[in-house]
Formats: sequence, structure tokens, C-alpha cells
Amino acid sequence: MDDEARWDTARRLLHDDTLKPEDRLAGLLLLLYAQWPAAISRLTVDHIEETDGAVRIRLGAVPVELPAPVADLALQQIEVRRSHAVLGRTDSPWLFPGGQPGRPISAWAMGERLRKLGLRLAEARSTALFQLATELPAAVLVRTVGIDITVAVKWQRAAAGDWGAYAAEVSRRR
Repeated sequence: MDDEARWDTARRLLHDDTLKPEDRLAGLLLLLYAQWPAAISRLTVDHIEETDGAVRIRLGAVPVELPAPVADLALQQIEVRRSHAVLGRTDSPWLFPGGQPGRPISAWAMGERLRKLGLRLAEARSTALFQLATELPAAVLVRTVGIDITVAVKWQRAAAGDWGAYAAEVSRRR
């Protein structure tokens, strides 16, 4: 998947109200944050936090602030999450409840939902990781996206990211 196709798909997921909001959110977590369906399926409502008007998601050790449209989808998912087996609202802790009460959606079922959106899982994740590795040092990827350091270093080498530019940008922040 080239980067332009990735962003076109992300824009579609951000704005296409004919798609299920939970599928849109899951797809964006794959496209923007390089999360595998198994990781997405294991997210709980506690992985999302809202403080001082900012919505953050904890995919690794350090929460990542979600941009407004993604944040809106995340908050909406917390409010209306439904299990396939339960009609109405559930008290499940899972962000994406599964067909069995009290259980998350399976990684397989999550993958199928993402494939139905037209996403090629491995290609989409690789493109996202490549882009993230060009913009962030390996240590930041580990803490924010939740990948292993050896994986982050390999992606960093493949992407040959400009860490001087990253350091300069961080130093300009207030």
C-alpha cells in the first residue's frame, strides 16, 4: 500500500458515515497507529482516557493524543459498544465486545471486519510503520505504539528516518 492510498483510505474512514463507527475506528487504528487486529481486539475502555478536552489512547506505555475526528469515534465507541450476542448496551470492559458476553471480539473476526473495509492488513500495517519510523525514533515508537524495540529498530533502519529533524521539532515545542 503506498502512502497516498493509505491516506485516501484513512480519509474515507474518517468521513464515511455509511460505515459502522466501530469499524472506522478499528481501521484507523491499523492505518494510523500500525495496530494488528489482535491488539485492537484486546483494547478496553480503560485504554481510552479523556482529560482536559484531550482524548488519548494507550497502545504502549505512553498514551497518544488522538486527533479530533478519531477521538470522536473512540468516545462514541465507548458509549455505544455492543456485543453481537447482546441487544442493547453492555457493561463489558472491552472496547470491541465479541459474540460471547464478557469477551472481546476475536482477532480473526476483527481482521475480517477490516478486510471487508478493503484493507490488506499486513500491507496497511507495514505502510503505517514505515511512515511512523520516518517520523519518530525507535524508542518513541516502542513507548507510543507498543511494538518491541527490535521491531522498531528494524523499521527505523528500513525507513532511515531523520532524527535530527525530530529532535529539532521537539526542542521548539513549548
